[in-house]
Amino acid sequence: MPKDTLLPSQPKGVYRVKNWPEYNAGLIERGNVTVWMDERMFSPALQTPGGRAQAYSDTVIQMLLTLKSVYRLPLRALQGFAISVQRLAMPDLAVPNYSTLSRRAKSLRVTLPVLRKAGEAVHLLVDSTGLKLFGEGEWKVRKHGYSKRRSWRKVHLALDAKTGQVCAVLMTHRDVDDASVLPELLAQLPPETKVEIVGGDGAYDSQAARAAIAGCGALALTPPVEGAVHWPASQAGASERNAAIDHIAQSVKQDWKDKSGYHCRSLVENLMYRLKTLTGDRLWARDVDVQDAEVAVRVGIINPMMVLARPDSVRVA
Repeated sequence: MPKDTLLPSQPKGVYRVKNWPEYNAGLIERGNVTVWMDERMFSPALQTPGGRAQAYSDTVIQMLLTLKSVYRLPLRALQGFAISVQRLAMPDLAVPNYSTLSRRAKSLRVTLPVLRKAGEAVHLLVDSTGLKLFGEGEWKVRKHGYSKRRSWRKVHLALDAKTGQVCAVLMTHRDVDDASVLPELLAQLPPETKVEIVGGDGAYDSQAARAAIAGCGALALTPPVEGAVHWPASQAGASERNAAIDHIAQSVKQDWKDKSGYHCRSLVENLMYRLKTLTGDRLWARDVDVQDAEVAVRVGIINPMMVLARPDSVRVA
């Protein structure tokens, strides 16, 4: 669409939270330490052969790394925090030292705490964002510009639009495009999960991405790229893509977005903002394997927080 024919921008809407008492109570409960405790972490620690140090379960390691992300603690301070919790209320809690936590994070297999009704179809929303790997803050950049060592990692997320739960997460290099990792992202879903719709922006308008969506029996809710042409009918996902091209050609892309329900993709944009606000916009780990575990742990925090407190908003103006 030519720039001179773009629709005028609409004023920003005003929303009101309908369930404020419940939402307020949930926000308070997010700071409760016991919320992040798993009963499985109290299982006896294993003694390795030869009298070596105890082997802590993955549940204990993931729980402590979760506390680290929730309360923004360095590893040494995390060990002290866990020891204080052990002394005050949980004498059976096994507390590894900070070096053990750092070492075990390299091979940790993080399990996302996804809560969903059995048999319910999933409306997935996919997108990616960047987390700072190392580098300076915004004030230094504004004063002196970027340095050469500034770098990023790319985090790809799949969100259930109905429940607000993150279903899959994947970390890649910053140069990896979104469409190429979508098949791997969808492969993280349990085999019994029924996917109804997969929504994404124009970055997912590729043959590989649409074929992956069609392969799981879902409908692709992705806008065609500028200047898109029809695909052959034999191509996976061609029917809905060609229909979207025809609709846009007869009206405008904004009309297609309004009628197709594409705007619910804003939920995954909110997820990116929530992730960086609650857990920070940079990674503390330098090793790639530890970074992968850190990202999964931080994303896993979002799901319990959404269970505790999720606003029910309605537009009032």
